[in-house]
Amino acid sequence: MPIDELDGRLIELFTAEPRVGVLEASRRLGVARGTVQARLDRLSRDGVIAGYGPEIDPAALGYGVTAFVTLQLRQSGGRGQSGHDPVAKRLAQVPEVIEAHTITGPGDMLCRVVARSNTDLQRVIDVLVDVAGVERASSVISLATQVAYRTLPLVRATARRAGRAGGTRPGEGGADGAKPGERPPG
Repeated sequence: MPIDELDGRLIELFTAEPRVGVLEASRRLGVARGTVQARLDRLSRDGVIAGYGPEIDPAALGYGVTAFVTLQLRQSGGRGQSGHDPVAKRLAQVPEVIEAHTITGPGDMLCRVVARSNTDLQRVIDVLVDVAGVERASSVISLATQVAYRTLPLVRATARRAGRAGGTRPGEGGADGAKPGERPPG
């Protein structure tokens, strides 16, 4: 879904300060409160904004070890006895599994997991290998996060491209709420 420059600025503001509030956001961005609320509603409805929850640091909870575990799954042979979905359901019940993705390549699923220590990581891997449908696991331990999960550079690049392509979407007003060729209210 394309976003424009105002959407980009709005997302950036709420990412930096998630508790800023609609009224304060409208003041900082120089647009009407209704414009901010309508944009947030649309961005949420269209799935661009997926949530407003706090970011949690697993290390602050005592989970200082992060590892990436590649799982090889038993092939179902068409009988529905294994496969990605049942394994994913069971993995979702393991609190230390932060993410799980089906992948291409030598493995079938890639999991990002956390643990309290290397010894605890062995316990977590043992839990994963015990999941019905998992044949084998291989893991690598993350030594340091060089680039943390981020989306703002993608938002900025998308908004920039939209700005070069003409800015607003058909039927929408500009950053000030006015339709193209109209004078802004006020």
